[in-house]
Amino acid sequence: MSNGKDANAAEDSSQITLKESLDECMEALDLFLNNHFTESLERLRPRVNESMYHALIYATVLEMQAMMTFQHDDISNAGNTMKSAQEVCQRFRRKSLSLANKSAGESITEEQLHAEVCYAECQLQRAALTFLQDENMVSFIKGGIKVRNSYLIYKELHSFIKSHQCLKGPSHIHLEGGISFGIGAFNLTLSLFPPRILKVLEFAGFSGDKEYGLSLLHDGATAMNLRSMLCALLLLCYYTFLTFILGTGEGEVGEAERLLKPFQLRYPRGAIFLFFAGRIEEIKGNIDEAVALFEDGCKAQQAWKQFHHMCYWELMWCFTYKRVWKMAYFYADLLSQESRWSKAMYVYMKAAYLSMLPKDEARPFGEDEVDLFRQVPAFKQKIAGKSPPTEKFAIRKARRYKGPRPVRLPVPVLEMMYMWNGFSMISKRPELTEGMMQTLVEAERALLESPENEYLVDDRCLIHLLKGLCLKNQGLLDAAEECFNKVCSSEKRIRFDHYLVPNSLVELSLLYIDQGRRNEAIKVLHKAKQNYKDYSMESRTQFRVHAALAKLEAGPGGEEDTHL
Repeated sequence: MSNGKDANAAEDSSQITLKESLDECMEALDLFLNNHFTESLERLRPRVNESMYHALIYATVLEMQAMMTFQHDDISNAGNTMKSAQEVCQRFRRKSLSLANKSAGESITEEQLHAEVCYAECQLQRAALTFLQDENMVSFIKGGIKVRNSYLIYKELHSFIKSHQCLKGPSHIHLEGGISFGIGAFNLTLSLFPPRILKVLEFAGFSGDKEYGLSLLHDGATAMNLRSMLCALLLLCYYTFLTFILGTGEGEVGEAERLLKPFQLRYPRGAIFLFFAGRIEEIKGNIDEAVALFEDGCKAQQAWKQFHHMCYWELMWCFTYKRVWKMAYFYADLLSQESRWSKAMYVYMKAAYLSMLPKDEARPFGEDEVDLFRQVPAFKQKIAGKSPPTEKFAIRKARRYKGPRPVRLPVPVLEMMYMWNGFSMISKRPELTEGMMQTLVEAERALLESPENEYLVDDRCLIHLLKGLCLKNQGLLDAAEECFNKVCSSEKRIRFDHYLVPNSLVELSLLYIDQGRRNEAIKVLHKAKQNYKDYSMESRTQFRVHAALAKLEAGPGGEEDTHL
């Protein structure tokens, strides 16, 4: 590195450039959050080859679009753009190998520190695209290496900015925001993994501390920096989705509302914030309010139809909770026509909704549920080399309609609703739970009247599991416990739906937790974790077991869980 006046002049120049670059990117991000997506990209495009932040934010917007469209060309284009952005960041990086080296630390410029965090972010986003785009194991390993390299850069930067060697420059708040996002995202994400996987990752240099991750992301989200939006979105996803799908079904609604409020005030018509506002109302059981917000989210902008698809998915579930099957079918149909994310799931849901209608009721568009169920396997796809578990589940359930005399699924909509933890959503609304119970009682009656078949025990056990959830919502805990135990006692007679027993054990454990029966809950969770494998949606169940054990403080770090 040059010394003297030349070095100072170069540093002053780079700081001005860095500030200008950050200011322009903040303006572009402002446009994006106000639904002016095209204008946002146009503001960034002219400087993508000379400014690391323009390059990174431009590529990030394209990657968000690609992940929502799920079009091969979009994913490929985003990958190439992110690779170019990484090359731009590389030009600004330091030449020395380690920030831990004192002399290197003393001579590093603010711009070089920003280049490090931008480079790490590029690597992380390229890894995500690799997992989406390529299906072979070599690509998967390459993606894993990118993730590890990114993590190590974030880790080194985090240590460096806490040290006495780091001098805070004018744009330090943006640097801190980038590091908070990276370290926070890694810690929060890894904390969700079951102990066995986490131990392997920690052995390879990874670690996951949920509270620390949440704290860093909150710091990043509440400071006025370029990554505030990314930190906020990750937290909102965690509070309103991950805690439900992979957790015990207790979203931090209060935290989500506090986090969302300043963004709603600043971007009242921002489609992405209307979407999360709708999700929060949905969790609170305010289904009509949620529907209105999701519909507003669709009306707010027309440029990115992909945002509409996110709203359609939630609207489909909102009408499911209300048992308005034809409206739910309508949104599943829209998704099957417009979205590429999971056609197998959308077609399965269309068939499922039609199957809930009375036999003599006219079907929309003249469609037939048996034909739709038979189409499901044709839409199978792979992400990161594997079919999504929900698609595999839908395809397996649809097999019952393959033969000339199909055996009807009793409550396919409610079964899939369980897989997305939908019974937690209706727990605060007694009339919605009562409606579901009526549907289950009718289905149970139909099973009793149906001729003997190979699926009968499985179907009855499914009804018991779902009735148990309704009874729990109604506060009838002894009756709920009896339903879950009926499933467990039928274990040896279940022929196909082997997921029912471990999931009934998880629900039993959550019931015990609510009743303060801690030791019984731990025992049941360990049984669910250790005694069952190779069943449908196993990963989801294992994540939920981990979340429940963590809730009991018997998870990672607890003696009772060390050998799992």
